[in-house]
Amino acid sequence: MSKIFIFSILWWLLGNPFLALIVLLVIIYVLDRRFVGIFPSAVKPLRRMSRIRALRRQVANSPSDMSSRYELARLLLERRHYNEAKRWLEQIGHAYEESAEYWDDLGTVMLHTGDASIGEHYMLKALELNPRVKYGEPYLRLASYYAQHHNEQKALDVLERFRDIQSSSCRAYYMLGQLDRSLGREQAAKAAFQEAVTIYRSLPKYKKRSERGWAIRSWLRSLV
Repeated sequence: MSKIFIFSILWWLLGNPFLALIVLLVIIYVLDRRFVGIFPSAVKPLRRMSRIRALRRQVANSPSDMSSRYELARLLLERRHYNEAKRWLEQIGHAYEESAEYWDDLGTVMLHTGDASIGEHYMLKALELNPRVKYGEPYLRLASYYAQHHNEQKALDVLERFRDIQSSSCRAYYMLGQLDRSLGREQAAKAAFQEAVTIYRSLPKYKKRSERGWAIRSWLRSLV
């Protein structure tokens, strides 16, 4: 009702229903980005592209800068430019041999570039180095891969390993719920979504901002 009231006010002020609708959507978007976080950021992709350009110049001028190469690879991975990310990651392996995050990143790009068995090996190596790396999300990526390739038992085994680590990430439990639902495990999916909401309630205030969107998504999914 409040949205209808605001829309009516905007229509009266602007004299155009289409313009009023656009302004209302902008207001909703701004409020969501400030307080909730369900809608994707319109600015983040632009900042990421700008940072990628800056990093390309930086690594060209400083070939020994491993941290910049790794950051560049991660940003390319976020953009799903897997082949280029793979090239950068393979160049810096000697500097990150003990990094669980590095092996997870390399394993992820391998899964997406046709080297699935190698990717699986690297992601399992990441989990051996640190079972809680990235809040356990490598377990969920592996389970998703197994599920997509009709290996349901391996997917379920990996999901159970994830449950054992008791992750504190709402995003991770949202991913878990989605995976359970794709496997036809409706009760397990609902429990995962509810766990995400429970975790959110127990988080410290500074952490809730980044997890709020995933908690709301999970709550909505649990109602379906």
